[in-house]
Amino acid sequence: MKPLEIGGRRFTNRFFLGTGKFASTEQLRATLAASQTQLVTTALSRVHENDAASDDILSAIDRTKVEVMLNTSGARTAEEAVRIAKIGKAAGFSWIKLEIHPDARYLLPDPVETLAAVEKCAALGLVVLPYINADPVLAKRCEEAGAAAVMPLGAPIGSNRGLRTRDMLEIIVEQATVPVVVDAGIGLPSHAAEAIELGADAVLANTAVAAAGDPPAMAEAFRLAVRAAELAVEAGPAASRATASASSPMDDFSIFS
Repeated sequence: MKPLEIGGRRFTNRFFLGTGKFASTEQLRATLAASQTQLVTTALSRVHENDAASDDILSAIDRTKVEVMLNTSGARTAEEAVRIAKIGKAAGFSWIKLEIHPDARYLLPDPVETLAAVEKCAALGLVVLPYINADPVLAKRCEEAGAAAVMPLGAPIGSNRGLRTRDMLEIIVEQATVPVVVDAGIGLPSHAAEAIELGADAVLANTAVAAAGDPPAMAEAFRLAVRAAELAVEAGPAASRATASASSPMDDFSIFS
């Protein structure tokens, strides 16, 4: 597979990482190193540049190698999300992950408000990646509104349930002309590999890594799973069959004569 390009930046690693829920900055630093990720997302509230008294998340990130994408987690409307995006832009951040979810129980993204926010943030010149339901029509509308990529969910945030929306993800992948990053619900490296195998361009995980018993080890497992799936796609998987197909000839027994 060719290197992935989003917003004018090239990525050789298709595993992206969220930075919430880690026990410490040191643990996050070790996990980032193990993942070898080139894109992370973090909430604006966790950024405290040049503030020695704060646990500044940026201190764990080598920004010469890793792109930092601010997310709008906590926003309930397009207006709130755009306000966060403007603050981030003023602080020097140009990548924005739009998260707008008014329902605190399931954290499902609001499609109407998200699309409105994509339009406004794209107009500000930001690299916009909206977190959306696995809705092919909405994905196309976000693309048309200026999204640099779309981030459909596999399952509700933090649920670790895998690709429960697989059928819709396949349609999104088929129709998209921008990269598709499967985000939310991925709980195991096998889930990440499945996403790449069905045609997604990248995956993003957070809870599955941060809540693991050994986050750095889990991050490495995700990285390897994504790379393995990438190599498998490049190799050209054999077609599936409804019937058996012998791997060795079964009709010549002359050697036993």
